[in-house]
Amino acid sequence: MNIDNIEEKAKAALVDCLREIPFLDLDLDSISPLPNAFRPDLSARLEVQGRSVYLIVEVKNNGQPRYSRQAANQILRYLGDFPDSYGIFIAPYISRNAAQICREANIGYIDFAGNCHLAFLQVYIHREGFPNRYMEKRALQSLYAPKAERILRVLLVSGSRQWKIQDLATVADVSLGLASNVKKLLTDREWVDAHPIGFSLTQPLELLKEWSDNYNYRRNQIAEYYTMLSVSDFEYRLGEACTRQNIRYGLTGFSGAARFAPMVRYQRVMAYIQDGIDRLKPELEIKPVTSGANVMLMTPYDEGVFYGSKDVDDLQVVSPIQVYLDLIGYRGRGVEAAEAILDGVINKSWY
Repeated sequence: MNIDNIEEKAKAALVDCLREIPFLDLDLDSISPLPNAFRPDLSARLEVQGRSVYLIVEVKNNGQPRYSRQAANQILRYLGDFPDSYGIFIAPYISRNAAQICREANIGYIDFAGNCHLAFLQVYIHREGFPNRYMEKRALQSLYAPKAERILRVLLVSGSRQWKIQDLATVADVSLGLASNVKKLLTDREWVDAHPIGFSLTQPLELLKEWSDNYNYRRNQIAEYYTMLSVSDFEYRLGEACTRQNIRYGLTGFSGAARFAPMVRYQRVMAYIQDGIDRLKPELEIKPVTSGANVMLMTPYDEGVFYGSKDVDDLQVVSPIQVYLDLIGYRGRGVEAAEAILDGVINKSWY
C-alpha cells in the first residue's frame, strides 16, 4: 500500500470513527504546518461543545509495537508545540501490544477495521473486536512457516541466551537471510533485545502464545491405529522398535506431557515418526481404524519438530515447547495438559 493510499484510508478511518458523535464538529486539514518543515501525516480541528482541540495523527503501514512506539514518540514531540492537541496513531492493523503502548502514552489509535481508542475532553470511544482483513497475514505466514519455526524453537528452548545471526542460522539449519528476517519480525513486536554480541528473546510467552494461535498439529500426516497393549507398554515397544530399525521418533502430546508432568492422565499414544511408519507396523502389531483409535502416529511436516528432543525414561520425547504446541489445539483435555506443561516446565526454564 503506497503512502498516498494509506493516508487516504487513514483519513477515512478517522472520519468514520468520529462522524457518528453528534456534538463533534470535524474540520480536516485545519492545522498550519509545524516549524522546521516537520508536520504530522494528518491533522484536524475539532469543536467539542464550544471547545477547540487539534488532532495530530501519525500514519504507518505497520501496526506492530516498534512502529507504535515510534509514532508515539513523534506525536509527543508534536504535542510540545501544540499543548491543546490530542495525538492519534493510525495503521491498517494495530496489534494488542501496540495498542497498549498508545494507551500508556495517552495517545489514541485507530485501525482500518474501525477498532479504536480515543479519550479527550468529553470524548471517549473504545471499539474492539472488528475483524481486520488488513492483519499482517504475510508477516504471520513468514514467521510461522515451517523453516522459520525452526528458529522459534531454538529461541524458545534456549531461553535468554544471546545469539548471533550466523550461529542461530547454523543451529536452526536455515539460511542466514531467513534468520535475519525472523529477527526483524520479532524486533517489530519488541520481543527481542539487542546486545553488543547479538540479541536475545525477551518475551518468550508472547511468542509462544501467538505461535500457538497460528499452529495446527494437523499439518502433520496423521495415521490412527488401535493396539491391545496399555499405552505405557506400547510406548516402550515403539521406542525399542524405532531404535532397532534406526528410525527417528519422539513422543509428543499426552505421551510427552506425562514425561514432564506426571499428573497428566491419558489413554492415547501420540508420537512423531520420521519416514518409517510402514516399516514399524508388523512389529508393533497395530491396526488402522477410523474410530476408537488409541495410537496416533504422525509423520512430521518438518524435521524441526524434533529440535530439543531428549531421553526421558529411556524414551525419546520432543521438547516441552513442541508438546505444548501439539496439545493446545487438541480436543478434550489438551488445553489443560498444555497449561500444566507451560506452568510446571516451560516457565521454569525461562525465568
